[in-house]
Amino acid sequence: MKDFLNEKIVPGIMKFVNTKAMQALKNGLLYAMPMMMIGAVFLLVANFPIPAFTAAMEKAGVTAILNQATNSTFSIIAVIAAIGIGYTYVKNEGYNGLPAGVIALCSYLILQPGSVLGEDGSSIGVIMKTWTGGQGMIAAIISGLLAGWVYSIFMKKNITIKMPDGVPEGVMNAFVALIPGAVIIAGATAIFAFFQLVLGTTPIEWIYKILQIPLQGLTDSFGGVLAMGFVIPFFWFFGIHGSTLIGDGIMGPLLLANSADNQAILDAGMKLTVANGGHIVTKQFLDQFMTVTGSGVTIGLVMFMVFFAKSKQMKEIGKLGFLPSFFNVNEPVLFGTPIVLNPMLIVPFIAMPMISGIIEYFALYTGLCPLYGGVIVPWTTPPIISGFLVGGWRTALLQLVILVLSFFVYLPFIKAVDKRCVKQEQDALTAEK
Repeated sequence: MKDFLNEKIVPGIMKFVNTKAMQALKNGLLYAMPMMMIGAVFLLVANFPIPAFTAAMEKAGVTAILNQATNSTFSIIAVIAAIGIGYTYVKNEGYNGLPAGVIALCSYLILQPGSVLGEDGSSIGVIMKTWTGGQGMIAAIISGLLAGWVYSIFMKKNITIKMPDGVPEGVMNAFVALIPGAVIIAGATAIFAFFQLVLGTTPIEWIYKILQIPLQGLTDSFGGVLAMGFVIPFFWFFGIHGSTLIGDGIMGPLLLANSADNQAILDAGMKLTVANGGHIVTKQFLDQFMTVTGSGVTIGLVMFMVFFAKSKQMKEIGKLGFLPSFFNVNEPVLFGTPIVLNPMLIVPFIAMPMISGIIEYFALYTGLCPLYGGVIVPWTTPPIISGFLVGGWRTALLQLVILVLSFFVYLPFIKAVDKRCVKQEQDALTAEK
């Protein structure tokens, strides 16, 4: 079975994972993470789950100041994503990626509305924050990937302006980017002209309506939860980092967009509910419940190995993975137990995230727990603490229930593995004698 998986299944999956577009998407989006986390800190302070505290902050005028920091970090993640994806694509091709990142940004800005009408009817040039955050994420990804792809073609074919020796490097790099940059910007402008003159809209508004809203709807569904809960541990079973590939790469932009939409509802002074258009499945949904303590929600497995396992091997692996699990790192357990390519543990490893997602989905849908706004904590934040920060005490309590439940989901399977390990250890001792 392992030979079949390694020779037939894994190569196909890795071929997809290692495509230029997937690598640029996965790694390029990481450039937005620091600003997103920093902005989330200001957002958390401004919306701390203690009403008396937030009321005092609002009265003192501090909330508006904190929101300024949030709007200039968390609310421009699409801008950073466009730069990061274009930069990463070209860098991975072996060229200077910064010019491509800048060109991707300019292309992205061309695709969106560039002005609004003032009270006197005059046109005012703007960069609209409506499109620099979650709502512009798909357009940013497209801009970054296309700019990186076209720029790389020009570099490979050496279609650039050549400067004589002795010209400063900065000047040389600027002229190298001139021809591909002009072609890409001209192409983006032509696309804008078509949508503006023929369809009466802008490309980014069309992308949001035709592509992003349906895709966000797919993620924000019960079926989307089941698919996400299955696919992430499924990839991990083959030793492929499912959380990075799916949670940060393919699904990450859409989940971030869902979080940003929820925060926009709160910013508009509305109550964040499903009836008001709030999304259930967000970045916090994935991080705080479906991959909490690591992919597969393996804390129950670790607890058994530390406190109840009879095998020396299981106990040692449990001790090794105990502390990291509380910071959502479970690679020692995945490869040490092992769970990777171990058919005896694949069932609970896939079932537990799906069960957790189902429980959380209905808790949010029915109002037992509040929907998530824009507060996103670092993925290494320990459970219970992370639950309280993103959703208050009810979310923290639900996390605790999930962690306890994981013990019983893994119990019959890890007991069988432990029993097998005990027998192997006894057989080894007998052979030595």
